Amino acid sequence: MILLSFDIEEFDVPREHQVDISMEEQIKVSVEGTNRILDCLKRNQVKATFFCTANFALHAPDIIKRIQAEGHEIASHGFYHWTFKVEDLKTSKDQLEEIIGTKVYGYRQARMMPVSEKAIHDAGYVYNSSLNPTFIPGRYMRLSTPRTPFIKDSVIQMPASVTPLLRFPLFWLSCHNLPASLYRWLCKYTHRHDGYFVTYFHPWEFYPLNEHPEWKLPFIIRNHAGEGMEKRLDAFILYFRKQNITLGRFMDYIKQSKAIIK
Repeated sequence: MILLSFDIEEFDVPREHQVDISMEEQIKVSVEGTNRILDCLKRNQVKATFFCTANFALHAPDIIKRIQAEGHEIASHGFYHWTFKVEDLKTSKDQLEEIIGTKVYGYRQARMMPVSEKAIHDAGYVYNSSLNPTFIPGRYMRLSTPRTPFIKDSVIQMPASVTPLLRFPLFWLSCHNLPASLYRWLCKYTHRHDGYFVTYFHPWEFYPLNEHPEWKLPFIIRNHAGEGMEKRLDAFILYFRKQNITLGRFMDYIKQSKAIIK
Protein backbone atom coordinates (compact mmCIF):
# COMPACT_ATOMS: atom_id res chain seq x y z
CA MET A 1 0.00 0.00 0.00
CA ILE A 2 1.12 3.54 -0.81
CA LEU A 3 0.35 5.79 2.15
CA LEU A 4 -0.30 9.37 1.06
CA SER A 5 -0.26 11.93 3.83
CA PHE A 6 -0.67 15.68 4.08
CA ASP A 7 0.40 17.93 6.96
CA ILE A 8 -2.29 20.60 7.07
CA GLU A 9 -1.17 23.47 9.22
CA GLU A 10 -0.67 27.19 9.49
CA PHE A 11 1.56 28.37 6.62
CA ASP A 12 4.41 29.59 8.78
CA VAL A 13 7.26 28.86 6.34
CA PRO A 14 7.94 32.59 5.67
CA ARG A 15 8.65 32.98 9.39
CA GLU A 16 11.58 30.58 8.96
CA HIS A 17 13.00 33.17 6.57
CA GLN A 18 12.42 36.14 8.92
CA VAL A 19 9.25 37.28 7.14
CA ASP A 20 6.17 38.15 9.18
CA ILE A 21 2.90 36.72 7.91
CA SER A 22 -0.47 37.14 9.62
CA MET A 23 -2.38 34.16 10.95
CA GLU A 24 -5.24 35.10 8.61
CA GLU A 25 -2.92 34.80 5.60
CA GLN A 26 -1.37 31.57 6.91
CA ILE A 27 -4.80 29.95 7.17
CA LYS A 28 -5.96 31.31 3.80
CA VAL A 29 -3.00 29.80 1.96
CA SER A 30 -3.41 26.40 3.61
CA VAL A 31 -7.18 26.30 3.09
CA GLU A 32 -6.79 26.97 -0.64
CA GLY A 33 -4.05 24.38 -0.93
CA THR A 34 -6.03 21.78 1.00
CA ASN A 35 -9.03 22.24 -1.26
CA ARG A 36 -6.81 21.64 -4.30
CA ILE A 37 -5.46 18.46 -2.71
CA LEU A 38 -8.98 17.26 -1.92
CA ASP A 39 -10.11 17.98 -5.47
CA CYS A 40 -7.24 15.85 -6.77
CA LEU A 41 -7.98 12.97 -4.39
CA LYS A 42 -11.67 13.11 -5.21
CA ARG A 43 -11.26 12.95 -8.97
CA ASN A 44 -8.85 10.03 -8.53
CA GLN A 45 -11.04 8.29 -5.91
CA VAL A 46 -8.18 7.98 -3.43
CA LYS A 47 -8.24 8.21 0.36
CA ALA A 48 -5.39 9.68 2.42
CA THR A 49 -4.39 10.70 5.94
CA PHE A 50 -4.36 14.37 6.96
CA PHE A 51 -2.17 15.29 9.93
CA CYS A 52 -3.82 18.46 11.20
CA THR A 53 -2.85 21.02 13.83
CA ALA A 54 -5.66 21.78 16.23
CA ASN A 55 -5.10 25.48 15.60
CA PHE A 56 -5.70 25.02 11.85
CA ALA A 57 -8.81 22.96 12.53
CA LEU A 58 -10.21 25.68 14.80
CA HIS A 59 -9.58 28.34 12.15
CA ALA A 60 -10.84 26.26 9.20
CA PRO A 61 -13.75 24.09 10.37
CA ASP A 62 -15.30 23.84 6.90
CA ILE A 63 -12.20 22.23 5.41
CA ILE A 64 -12.12 19.72 8.27
CA LYS A 65 -15.74 18.83 7.56
CA ARG A 66 -14.90 18.28 3.91
CA ILE A 67 -11.92 16.03 4.73
CA GLN A 68 -14.10 13.94 6.98
CA ALA A 69 -17.09 13.87 4.62
CA GLU A 70 -14.91 12.59 1.79
CA GLY A 71 -13.66 9.65 3.85
CA HIS A 72 -10.11 10.63 4.71
CA GLU A 73 -8.38 9.95 8.02
CA ILE A 74 -7.63 12.86 10.35
CA ALA A 75 -4.62 12.59 12.66
CA SER A 76 -2.85 15.09 14.91
CA HIS A 77 -0.01 17.39 13.90
CA GLY A 78 0.15 19.03 17.32
CA PHE A 79 -1.73 22.07 18.56
CA TYR A 80 0.35 24.80 16.90
CA HIS A 81 2.87 24.35 14.12
CA TRP A 82 5.31 27.02 15.27
CA THR A 83 5.57 26.02 18.95
CA PHE A 84 5.39 22.78 20.91
CA LYS A 85 4.79 21.71 24.51
CA VAL A 86 4.46 18.09 25.64
CA GLU A 87 0.94 18.89 26.84
CA ASP A 88 0.03 19.64 23.21
CA LEU A 89 0.08 15.93 22.45
CA LYS A 90 -3.03 15.37 24.55
CA THR A 91 -4.74 18.73 24.06
CA SER A 92 -4.45 18.58 20.26
CA LYS A 93 -5.90 15.06 20.23
CA ASP A 94 -8.76 16.07 22.51
CA GLN A 95 -9.52 19.20 20.46
CA LEU A 96 -9.52 17.35 17.14
CA GLU A 97 -11.72 14.59 18.53
CA GLU A 98 -14.17 17.21 19.77
CA ILE A 99 -14.26 18.84 16.32
CA ILE A 100 -14.60 15.67 14.23
CA GLY A 101 -16.61 13.59 16.70
CA THR A 102 -14.47 10.48 16.29
CA LYS A 103 -11.23 9.03 17.63
CA VAL A 104 -7.81 10.28 16.50
CA TYR A 105 -5.23 7.47 16.29
CA GLY A 106 -2.12 9.00 14.76
CA TYR A 107 0.42 11.72 15.44
CA ARG A 108 3.15 13.51 13.48
CA GLN A 109 5.42 16.08 15.07
CA ALA A 110 5.78 19.42 13.27
CA ARG A 111 8.79 19.39 10.91
CA MET A 112 9.29 15.70 11.76
CA MET A 113 11.25 16.66 14.87
CA PRO A 114 12.02 14.14 17.66
CA VAL A 115 9.29 13.58 20.23
CA SER A 116 9.02 11.30 23.26
CA GLU A 117 7.42 7.96 22.37
CA LYS A 118 6.33 7.49 25.98
CA ALA A 119 4.56 10.86 25.89
CA ILE A 120 2.86 9.89 22.63
CA HIS A 121 1.70 6.63 24.19
CA ASP A 122 0.52 8.37 27.35
CA ALA A 123 -1.51 10.81 25.23
CA GLY A 124 -3.40 7.84 23.76
CA TYR A 125 -2.05 7.53 20.21
CA VAL A 126 -1.76 4.22 18.35
CA TYR A 127 0.88 5.30 15.85
CA ASN A 128 3.54 7.95 15.31
CA SER A 129 4.80 9.12 11.90
CA SER A 130 7.42 11.64 13.04
CA LEU A 131 10.51 9.84 11.75
CA ASN A 132 12.33 10.70 8.52
CA PRO A 133 15.19 8.14 8.61
CA THR A 134 17.68 10.08 6.50
CA PHE A 135 20.43 12.70 6.70
CA ILE A 136 19.64 16.30 5.78
CA PRO A 137 22.20 18.83 7.04
CA GLY A 138 20.76 21.03 9.76
CA ARG A 139 17.55 19.01 9.96
CA TYR A 140 17.88 15.22 10.30
CA MET A 141 20.64 12.80 11.28
CA ARG A 142 18.81 9.49 11.51
CA LEU A 143 20.86 7.01 9.53
CA SER A 144 20.68 4.22 12.12
CA THR A 145 16.92 4.17 12.67
CA PRO A 146 14.64 1.61 10.96
CA ARG A 147 13.20 2.58 7.57
CA THR A 148 10.01 0.53 7.86
CA PRO A 149 7.32 0.13 10.57
CA PHE A 150 8.35 -0.98 14.03
CA ILE A 151 7.05 -0.68 17.59
CA LYS A 152 8.67 1.48 20.24
CA ASP A 153 7.24 2.13 23.71
CA SER A 154 3.98 0.47 22.63
CA VAL A 155 3.52 2.93 19.74
CA ILE A 156 3.64 1.83 16.09
CA GLN A 157 6.27 3.86 14.26
CA MET A 158 5.49 4.72 10.63
CA PRO A 159 8.65 6.29 9.13
CA ALA A 160 8.63 8.40 5.99
CA SER A 161 10.10 6.38 3.15
CA VAL A 162 13.69 6.68 1.97
CA THR A 163 15.53 4.59 -0.61
CA PRO A 164 17.01 1.31 0.70
CA LEU A 165 20.70 1.92 0.09
CA LEU A 166 21.53 5.62 0.25
CA ARG A 167 18.47 6.57 2.34
CA PHE A 168 17.62 9.28 -0.16
CA PRO A 169 14.44 10.98 1.15
CA LEU A 170 11.30 10.61 -0.97
CA PHE A 171 9.26 13.33 0.71
CA TRP A 172 7.75 16.55 -0.62
CA LEU A 173 11.00 18.35 -1.53
CA SER A 174 12.08 15.42 -3.67
CA CYS A 175 8.80 15.50 -5.55
CA HIS A 176 9.26 19.24 -6.18
CA ASN A 177 12.79 19.05 -7.51
CA LEU A 178 13.51 15.67 -9.09
CA PRO A 179 12.26 14.92 -12.59
CA ALA A 180 8.73 13.60 -11.98
CA SER A 181 9.41 10.29 -13.74
CA LEU A 182 12.56 9.69 -11.66
CA TYR A 183 10.71 10.47 -8.44
CA ARG A 184 7.96 7.98 -9.30
CA TRP A 185 10.52 5.32 -10.24
CA LEU A 186 12.37 5.73 -6.94
CA CYS A 187 9.06 5.47 -5.06
CA LYS A 188 8.16 2.33 -7.01
CA TYR A 189 11.57 0.77 -6.35
CA THR A 190 11.36 1.54 -2.63
CA HIS A 191 7.80 0.24 -2.37
CA ARG A 192 8.75 -2.97 -4.17
CA HIS A 193 11.79 -3.46 -1.92
CA ASP A 194 10.04 -2.68 1.38
CA GLY A 195 6.42 -3.62 0.73
CA TYR A 196 5.67 -0.28 2.35
CA PHE A 197 5.75 3.37 1.33
CA VAL A 198 4.95 6.67 3.09
CA THR A 199 5.29 10.14 1.64
CA TYR A 200 4.00 13.50 2.80
CA PHE A 201 3.13 16.92 1.43
CA HIS A 202 1.74 20.25 2.69
CA PRO A 203 -1.21 22.30 1.40
CA TRP A 204 0.89 25.41 0.77
CA GLU A 205 2.88 23.46 -1.84
CA PHE A 206 -0.28 23.51 -3.95
CA TYR A 207 -0.55 27.30 -3.73
CA PRO A 208 1.17 29.54 -6.35
CA LEU A 209 4.14 30.48 -4.16
CA ASN A 210 6.05 32.03 -7.06
CA GLU A 211 3.51 34.85 -7.11
CA HIS A 212 4.72 35.98 -3.67
CA PRO A 213 8.39 37.03 -3.76
CA GLU A 214 7.78 38.99 -0.55
CA TRP A 215 7.79 35.67 1.35
CA LYS A 216 11.45 35.12 0.38
CA LEU A 217 11.05 31.37 -0.08
CA PRO A 218 13.95 29.38 -1.56
CA PHE A 219 13.63 28.08 -5.10
CA ILE A 220 13.60 24.45 -3.96
CA ILE A 221 10.33 25.16 -2.09
CA ARG A 222 8.76 27.27 -4.86
CA ASN A 223 9.78 24.93 -7.69
CA HIS A 224 6.62 23.51 -9.33
CA ALA A 225 4.45 24.91 -6.51
CA GLY A 226 0.77 25.42 -7.25
CA GLU A 227 -0.56 23.94 -10.49
CA GLY A 228 2.70 22.08 -11.05
CA MET A 229 2.30 20.12 -7.83
CA GLU A 230 -1.34 19.35 -8.65
CA LYS A 231 -0.18 17.80 -11.93
CA ARG A 232 2.57 15.86 -10.17
CA LEU A 233 0.18 14.49 -7.56
CA ASP A 234 -2.29 13.49 -10.28
CA ALA A 235 0.47 11.71 -12.20
CA PHE A 236 1.79 10.03 -9.03
CA ILE A 237 -1.63 8.58 -8.20
CA LEU A 238 -2.31 7.46 -11.77
CA TYR A 239 1.13 5.81 -12.01
CA PHE A 240 0.49 3.51 -9.06
CA ARG A 241 -3.17 2.87 -9.81
CA LYS A 242 -2.19 1.59 -13.27
CA GLN A 243 -0.01 -0.96 -11.48
CA ASN A 244 -2.91 -2.01 -9.23
CA ILE A 245 -1.16 -0.68 -6.13
CA THR A 246 -3.60 0.60 -3.51
CA LEU A 247 -3.25 4.12 -2.12
CA GLY A 248 -4.80 4.43 1.31
CA ARG A 249 -4.96 5.66 4.89
CA PHE A 250 -2.56 4.86 7.71
CA MET A 251 -5.10 3.06 9.89
CA ASP A 252 -6.17 0.86 6.97
CA TYR A 253 -2.56 -0.27 6.56
CA ILE A 254 -2.10 -0.80 10.31
CA LYS A 255 -5.24 -2.90 10.62
CA GLN A 256 -4.08 -5.09 7.75
CA SER A 257 -0.43 -5.33 8.82
CA LYS A 258 -0.40 -5.11 12.61
CA ALA A 259 0.41 -8.78 13.04
CA ILE A 260 3.69 -8.41 11.11
CA ILE A 261 4.91 -5.09 12.55
CA LYS A 262 7.63 -5.89 15.10
